[in-house]
Amino acid sequence: MDRDVSMDMDGSAGRDVHGGVGGGVGRDVGRDVGRDAAVARLEQDRMRLGRTSTAERVADILRDRITEGIFGPGERLSEEAIGTALGVSRNTLREAFRLLVHERLLVHELNRGVFVRVLSQTDLVDVYRVRRAIECAAVRRGGDPGGDGGRAAVAAMREAVDDAERAAAQGRWSDVGTANIRFHQALVGLGGSRRLDEIMRQLLAELRLVFHAMDNPRSFHEPFVARNRHLAELIETGRAEQAASALESYLDDAEALLATAYSARRGTEGRGGAPVRP
Repeated sequence: MDRDVSMDMDGSAGRDVHGGVGGGVGRDVGRDVGRDAAVARLEQDRMRLGRTSTAERVADILRDRITEGIFGPGERLSEEAIGTALGVSRNTLREAFRLLVHERLLVHELNRGVFVRVLSQTDLVDVYRVRRAIECAAVRRGGDPGGDGGRAAVAAMREAVDDAERAAAQGRWSDVGTANIRFHQALVGLGGSRRLDEIMRQLLAELRLVFHAMDNPRSFHEPFVARNRHLAELIETGRAEQAASALESYLDDAEALLATAYSARRGTEGRGGAPVRP
């Protein structure tokens, strides 16, 4: 992971986020449509950079797009396409890639380029271990849900649940997954810690990569929409210990479902396996 990312990142044939190589013609056409949409989304993100396009801001944008499922596991990120879409220099983009490699969201392969990581089952277990430590503590030891910070966190949780319910009613299960991630980010906001918020943003980006293991995203996400609303109600009414207990069971169930999906995909550990996208 610490290999020099300043090597040529566009010289390999693979699952490129723009201009892929290999596979059947029909499959490539469909893949290209998705890549074009991803690059178009980045062009819209250009205004977020302002006049000073630091590597940290570029990394924030790419991390957000991974969290939203725009870039999936195993996809190769084209330096040329992304740099052009964001209007940033090659050096700035390479530094952003380095930051995300350090966060375990990307991997650099010598003479092949930069790819979104495909997480292993070991990664899954570790992600949920850290989630339990952070989220359950935030619920148990968070501030007063009636205080300014608590009200803001609960409002963000409720907004995420509302968005998830609308998306579910329309069959937009990827958007349900995004709303679920926003819910848990808001939940950690109960702790009132910027450091925890930053750690959670990185962790939830990894979580989105784990979600891609599910062949049927509806069967995975649908039951947790109602459970998120129940958690928000428990927290809002000050029943912290009951909420923490419900959250522990929730995380156990989610991990078990994902572990089953990973077990069905033996042989995909590391980036070398086929990317798994719902």
